[in-house]
Amino acid sequence: MLHRVIQRCGLEDCGELVSLATPGQLAAVFDLDLWAAGRPGLDEQFDADRFGLWLEVLMEAGASVAAQTLSEIDVDLVIAALGQHVHVFDPAAVSSAESGCEIGGYLVVATGTSAWDAIAAVLLALGEEHHDYFHRLMSGCRRLSNAGFELDGLDDLLGDSEQVMFDLAVDREQRREKQGYVTPAQARAFLKMARQLQPQRDQAPARNPVASAYFRALEWTTETHAQSGASRLPAAAGTPLGPEDTADAVAAFADVLLEAGMLAPQPRALLDGTDGRPPRLARIQAQLQFAGDTDPAAYAIRSEELAYLANTILAGCSIQARPFTALEASDAAVAVCNLGLEHWPPQWLPADARRDRPATEGGSLPENFLVGQDLVSVFQVGWAVLHENVCMFAAGRLIKILTRLQRDEPEVHAELVELRKELAKHWRAGAPWHAREAMDVLTILDMPAWATLLGLIDECPVIHAGMGASQGSRALAVSASAFEFISERRQIASIRAWMDALPEILRR
Repeated sequence: MLHRVIQRCGLEDCGELVSLATPGQLAAVFDLDLWAAGRPGLDEQFDADRFGLWLEVLMEAGASVAAQTLSEIDVDLVIAALGQHVHVFDPAAVSSAESGCEIGGYLVVATGTSAWDAIAAVLLALGEEHHDYFHRLMSGCRRLSNAGFELDGLDDLLGDSEQVMFDLAVDREQRREKQGYVTPAQARAFLKMARQLQPQRDQAPARNPVASAYFRALEWTTETHAQSGASRLPAAAGTPLGPEDTADAVAAFADVLLEAGMLAPQPRALLDGTDGRPPRLARIQAQLQFAGDTDPAAYAIRSEELAYLANTILAGCSIQARPFTALEASDAAVAVCNLGLEHWPPQWLPADARRDRPATEGGSLPENFLVGQDLVSVFQVGWAVLHENVCMFAAGRLIKILTRLQRDEPEVHAELVELRKELAKHWRAGAPWHAREAMDVLTILDMPAWATLLGLIDECPVIHAGMGASQGSRALAVSASAFEFISERRQIASIRAWMDALPEILRR
């Protein structure tokens, strides 16, 4: 919640709130706020400049308060962060020409101007008030500043600075795994394997090894946590709050923030229309409802699996060339699972269930299906269907359309040819969304069609609102971010019908 407030209001405007946070809370927020990826799905890297901004915000409460807070933060984290802002030397070991500031018996040389005043002030306060921590910190920074190693055949190993950052990232990953997070590398591996699932096989494949390893680690962590008697938060004085009280307190605090305008409800994807059809997520909702009513233990496991799938999408996938929001990732996971239930291969059902299942495509599953069947496998089926029947299908059909599409304008025609080549290259590699930038030429032909194709030919295909606009009035205004997740066969059928009409749409 604290991190969401910081994201909403900006770190610079949260100085008073940050000064009230405990070191444990700040350490948890640092795990979220000081790491960022260049683009969705890539491994997150430590942002030293962001740490410098944090120091400036902490200094608003005074150097002593900032030093006290910093002295209770993991010293390895602070060493790694400051090591990218300053060099630290023994004054006797450098020439007199070396410019810098002597603090506590160390020569500190700034490597840039960012946050230097805050760094110098907090180091002075640490040296005066937290002597032991200060010398551990400065010794660590001095070690990172020593670059004079002889090339001896081992020079291709990680240097001290790279090793510190590597260790810092590993420690963070371990902490986050205990909290249920999925690393980008694990998420990418799982999603790639899910795309390669073959529903036509005679037997269901073994459970995904990436997901299995995650749940084994989570189970081990939970057991160890329970045996140690540890708790996520230190107990307060007096009678501890129960789960209901804690939930009520958090909800009340969230309401206050919402009313104050510091938090805003996340926008959802397009809602279902009132066309008399059953809800788009009817299958998954009915299955989970049955599991919850008849087998609470199975329902709890399915809930954990759903959380894992949402975290996997959040960490390893993008939508519209941007990261998912947490709410979008949750909605996407449920939608893909619903699609997986609709496409669950009948040959993977037990013999008695196969006899009871209607012979028509998409026949109903036993109402107790999710009591014994894991949602990870169901998601994999839906994810494979999305990739093959939507993303790859739309890209393959577009390649054929571009082969026959002719334009009188030489520049436009040349860009269309380049798009066809680029799209074909990535289509053969199974990742046609990498041709996204080359698809910009389609805006000249039909803007809603371009937006629709970007939605269909994506890591997580969606139906953009432009699909309806491209078939109707050109004056219809459509939001660039309006879309719905694909969760049903009928949506895939509508996509195929739209792709059949696309040549005419692009020629008119």
